[in-house]
Amino acid sequence: MVVKNQKYNEKWVGKMGFFASSLNNRSGMTKEAWEGLLQCKKEFIENKFYDPSNCPYLNQEIAASWIRSRQFGVDPNMDVHLPTLSPEQFENLLKKNQQLINIIIPLIETFNEMAILESGYVMYVCDKDGAFLHSEGELSRMPTLHDSKAGLVWNEGTIGTNVHSLCARLKQPVQIWGPEHYCTVLQDIMVSASPIMNEEGEVIASLILSQPIADQPWSERMQNFRSHTLGLITAVAAAVEAQIKLENSNQKLKESYHDLTMVNDALGATLTFVDEGIITIDFAGKILNSNNEGLRILKLKPEDIGNRSIDEFLDLESDIKNLIEAGNPVDIEENILSGNEEQAFLLSIRPIMNQANNRVKMTVLRFNPIERINSISANRAGSIASYKFDDILGESREFKMSLTMAQRFATSEENILLLGESGTGKELFAQAIHNVHRPRGPYIAVNCAAMPRELIESELFGYEGGSFTGAERNGRPGKIELANGGTLFLDEIGDMPLELQAVLLRVLEDKQVMRIGGRRYKKVDFRLVAATNKDLNQMIQERQFREDLFFRLSVLSVNIPPLRVRGSDIEMLSRVFVTKYCHKQGWKAPEISPNTLKYISEYKWPGNVRQLQNAMVYAVNTAMDEVIKPENLPHYIIRETAPIKMESIDAGSTDIREMLSLENLERSAIGTALLHTNNCIPLAAEMLGISRSTLYRKLKEYNITGNSRKLTQQLISLSYYEISAFPSAAV
Repeated sequence: MVVKNQKYNEKWVGKMGFFASSLNNRSGMTKEAWEGLLQCKKEFIENKFYDPSNCPYLNQEIAASWIRSRQFGVDPNMDVHLPTLSPEQFENLLKKNQQLINIIIPLIETFNEMAILESGYVMYVCDKDGAFLHSEGELSRMPTLHDSKAGLVWNEGTIGTNVHSLCARLKQPVQIWGPEHYCTVLQDIMVSASPIMNEEGEVIASLILSQPIADQPWSERMQNFRSHTLGLITAVAAAVEAQIKLENSNQKLKESYHDLTMVNDALGATLTFVDEGIITIDFAGKILNSNNEGLRILKLKPEDIGNRSIDEFLDLESDIKNLIEAGNPVDIEENILSGNEEQAFLLSIRPIMNQANNRVKMTVLRFNPIERINSISANRAGSIASYKFDDILGESREFKMSLTMAQRFATSEENILLLGESGTGKELFAQAIHNVHRPRGPYIAVNCAAMPRELIESELFGYEGGSFTGAERNGRPGKIELANGGTLFLDEIGDMPLELQAVLLRVLEDKQVMRIGGRRYKKVDFRLVAATNKDLNQMIQERQFREDLFFRLSVLSVNIPPLRVRGSDIEMLSRVFVTKYCHKQGWKAPEISPNTLKYISEYKWPGNVRQLQNAMVYAVNTAMDEVIKPENLPHYIIRETAPIKMESIDAGSTDIREMLSLENLERSAIGTALLHTNNCIPLAAEMLGISRSTLYRKLKEYNITGNSRKLTQQLISLSYYEISAFPSAAV
């Protein structure tokens, strides 16, 4: 990697700004590129007429250095660790560069204490000719014949292409990977270097950091090392230059110290963030530094750094400048304008104070896309699509046709309308559709019937801060915003207020939404799945539902059949619900008697699958042995599937007289009410239509206790032909 096209003799801020924007000038190392470099190196060594500049994987500066090294007569297979200088020459060299060494040693030791030089790293400094002046660390994978590198001189004339010679020649930070070195003995190390220059822009030394290359140089870990090591060595080199300037100019000592402190603080704040856009501005708003993501967000070029202001990208009514001047860290949602596009971000403001006057000197801004924040919010809201099509059970012909149709529709981009009675499993279909079409996006479910009329608008479309009394200060995204990139499931769409239907239609047509109290539309991309148990055509005739919205929703429609027409599915689902519930409770699952299955199959199930599941839970809890009998079913099932035929009853029968006595019927009604209300006296009294005191008196009179098992036994002791006055609360 050769960092180019920028003057290097600027202040450290300028260097780091350029460095941050230049890291991506060269694409990351891939396996193909690594193997291409090795092949290129092999052909260059074996064929003296081979021109390395034709290799697509080799930087042109490095290719030119290879050619110069060959012209110098350097053997690529030589031992690079033989001393070049005599001890006397090396001693004189140290004395000549004593000031530089004294400045560098404390800095290197500081990084050593931070464990930067562990695990095979080595940091060393060379003079302008490539002579080693000082080193820290041990490059364990690098072969060496000596305990010290004293007397070594590495330049193109001694060992060929190397990182020092390139950075000194180009006056820019450079990074060289294994086979890019001229000598093969250096083929398993990666080296980063940055020149150290005086105030006249002349290279006086270079600071170098070496590290071993992993078995897979193209791995993500090695790619991270590439950027981190070059950034580290550039930062240290800049610090060395600043320190030299301090020692050479007593007049500028204090000013340079503050500059260095502020830059270190800015660098520390910047390194805190990774994936978001990071931009540093001065007190006037001028952009001093930006990472690559920040450049992309603002559509800036590296040469724009230092010449553009953050004001260009803010709305005229933005309060960002005032918040910065206040000097307090703050997070705020802000719209950023770039060209003709506008995007919402969570903007984090981190001021850096001038230690002399305690005023804001610089500010670090972090840009986090609201879409990402909304996605996190959607996941935390508990909207999880856990069902897939394989989880939806049903063997009947009618149900399989609906399931097949839904699977086919799921792969399209169009809106889907699910039609079916309550309890048929419409939300299961919606979740399965989501997991086919946009499984990695958010799944947002909204029940239009369960949401208060006065809140549904703000819940769906969101609101800006201060839009109404009680609104959150920073506003809140609506369900439509949260569904961006995923699926929005609107259950009971027939209950949506008529005035909001027009707004929803506009959102579906334009794919953009405006919050309550907002001034701008936000683009949204979501797949809509709606569901209803109502006859929308009838509602259209009664002017309770918009016809144009119906046509928009019903591009693809799926009719989910009710349970009563699914034949053998009733028996299959009954067994499944019993087994699952008992497994959850840690119980042994009881069998379902044939007579019980007859009642279950003949019942019409107006509540469909949901009602069947609740009925099986009731039956399991009331079964006294390992068989579910008819008397364990909720009484409304027995009553509606096998009503008493009075003309066939012998009025003189003792059993019939006892069964139809008012006392037994009243006792049964009270016991059933207590069961369905979990022994809650106020609710049971309300269900029976009597006062609490009357209910207490009846309980004492009939000796009905609150113990659930005893109560169950009392109820079961009655004939299952008894007529219960109230349906099961499980419906």
